[in-house]
Amino acid sequence: MDTLAPRTAARTRKPRLSLWTLRFLLTGHLVAVLAQPVLAGRYLTGDVDAITVHGLVGSLMSLVAMALVAGAVAYVLGGRGQLWVLPVTVLLFLAEGLQIGMGHSRALQVHVPLGVAIVVAAVLLAAWVWTPAAARPRGVR
Repeated sequence: MDTLAPRTAARTRKPRLSLWTLRFLLTGHLVAVLAQPVLAGRYLTGDVDAITVHGLVGSLMSLVAMALVAGAVAYVLGGRGQLWVLPVTVLLFLAEGLQIGMGHSRALQVHVPLGVAIVVAAVLLAAWVWTPAAARPRGVR
């Protein structure tokens, strides 16, 4: 009687709650990141109040990025998710901190290209987190 064999096979633990948390955080972060060039563009076209909102959204983004690091820790450690997600989210958090500093010091030669890099990283992370690869536990291909 081999009918019990499939039931006794070891099940791999997949990231579930931690993955949904990461998806929520990365998607919200992406919305804020994509708002930044729009707000900067509005400022450059004459809407002087847009720079205040740009700064506020940037500061709030750093809080979201901090939560994103915590979500990545839960995804990697608790959900057995992909290891590379944690250092990437930490680098993104640090880049956003540098971005805020460069913006306040008006160092646009760093602020603008770093902003582009942050947008690209946020888009790629947010797109990846919705793929089936993000749901696979570590070590499964």
